[in-house]
Amino acid sequence: MKKGYIQVYTGNGKGKTTAALGITLRSLCAGNKVFFGQFMKGQDYSELKAPTYFKNLTMEQFGNPAFINGKPSQDDIDRARKGLERMKEVLESAEYDMVVFDEINTTLFFHLLEVEDVMAVLDLKPEKTEVILTGRYAPQEIIDRADLVTEMKEIKHYYNAGVEARLGIEN
Repeated sequence: MKKGYIQVYTGNGKGKTTAALGITLRSLCAGNKVFFGQFMKGQDYSELKAPTYFKNLTMEQFGNPAFINGKPSQDDIDRARKGLERMKEVLESAEYDMVVFDEINTTLFFHLLEVEDVMAVLDLKPEKTEVILTGRYAPQEIIDRADLVTEMKEIKHYYNAGVEARLGIEN
């Protein structure tokens, strides 16, 4: 790619990480190298097996195994900060064609990170690198900075009927 853009997937509907994984697959199949950083996630998701199938994919998690309920712990904050530092290193390396900040918007909503710090890391984006930011509650500063913003809107979800996360679909 000659020019990379910043894309945002936000909103209350399902599909933000799934969309990022889809574009990751497309990029990998085009021969590109992708770094996929998952903020606020430490659970064992099926997609974590993807690097065994794609040599040009690196995935790292920067969260705890449990979801944040209520006020985030200092450990949650520390993990997010370490994750942002890692993403800074990734962008500065200019080694990747695509870099995904999965759930970064949610870290901002929970005040694990400051928007100014995330914006400063985005300033390091190499010209050719595509950057994907996911998560609910994208702040206006991120939306303004992005070249493409898609909002996932929930119309109907089977979670509301009691369906738990299913292996290979949500997990």
